[in-house]
Amino acid sequence: MTSDTSSQPKRVYPDVCALCRPFDDQRQARVRLETTSVELILAYVRKKKIELIVSPTHDAEIEATADREERSQLMFLLRQLGAKPAFNLQIAQQRAERLTAQGVGIAAAAHLAFAEQSRAEFVTVDDRLVKMCRRVEPAMWYGTPLAYCDKEGLR
Repeated sequence: MTSDTSSQPKRVYPDVCALCRPFDDQRQARVRLETTSVELILAYVRKKKIELIVSPTHDAEIEATADREERSQLMFLLRQLGAKPAFNLQIAQQRAERLTAQGVGIAAAAHLAFAEQSRAEFVTVDDRLVKMCRRVEPAMWYGTPLAYCDKEGLR
């Protein structure tokens, strides 16, 4: 018997900077486009067409968010919409350590390790991280919210 994976929603793993984009200063066109893209992704998550993957790194970063209102809204969002798969923390730590040895920052390496482990596509608004991903070649698709929406045909 084969399993039909087409009925399962795709998995997306936005890092915290992508999730925070709606809280950023919206005066720049790029920020507005990325905000709209993040909101579109979340709309598909609400429709259960995409699964939002959340890791312990999200929790730690959001807990450290200085703005109380932003922190509260992000925590609520992840509780309401996020899925927390059973991660093997030892494997994630080992992968993150290999990524940091290649020059990836600690939090970004943890996000990438968890995204890989959960077989999710990784979304970030951090240009340096996208460039770093090109170099370290993580085992999943990665890109900006706009690129993700374009790739998936989200409208």
